[in-house]
Amino acid sequence: MDIYMPMSTTRRHNKILNEFVSKRDNLNKSDNIDIFTSDCALAHWGSKIKSNDICKLVDIDLIEDTEYFKKIVINQLEYVQPDYMLFEKNKQIVNEFETITAGFPDLVIEIWSDSNTKAEKEFKFNLYSSGSTCEHWYITQDSNHVECFLGQNQLKEQNLTNILITNDGIKFDLRRIAIGI
Repeated sequence: MDIYMPMSTTRRHNKILNEFVSKRDNLNKSDNIDIFTSDCALAHWGSKIKSNDICKLVDIDLIEDTEYFKKIVINQLEYVQPDYMLFEKNKQIVNEFETITAGFPDLVIEIWSDSNTKAEKEFKFNLYSSGSTCEHWYITQDSNHVECFLGQNQLKEQNLTNILITNDGIKFDLRRIAIGI
């Protein structure tokens, strides 16, 4: 498995992302977990340019010829680059260059900065919400607040001052970088 080092916009953004990445050592003890960070793209159907198109993550269960999809189709799809994504239970297909992943991640994390526009935030929320098994978290880099969703359903809010826990029980301890502690 390759771990891609992130490129980020600010020092705080980098600090938060590096904390998630550093937790990979604990997670990688399980052969079931694949982790990707900023440089790996997440493929999706639909165009983010045309406002009337609905963009959706790729449902791997609907792909009949995975080898063809891996070699040809996945490279032609549009993509986003989440700050962090984790696959554990949900299936994925990675293109032959290992740069684009398709499927519903078990967890997607976005760390918002001032440079993220409202349209970009809405687009990514709607995209990640298109998979009912995709848990997605949003962290504003200048706060400790973590907004959490599973598909379109909002989950209990979390805070960097506590251990963060996914819906499936995966824990991330980022308390050492919480603001004001």
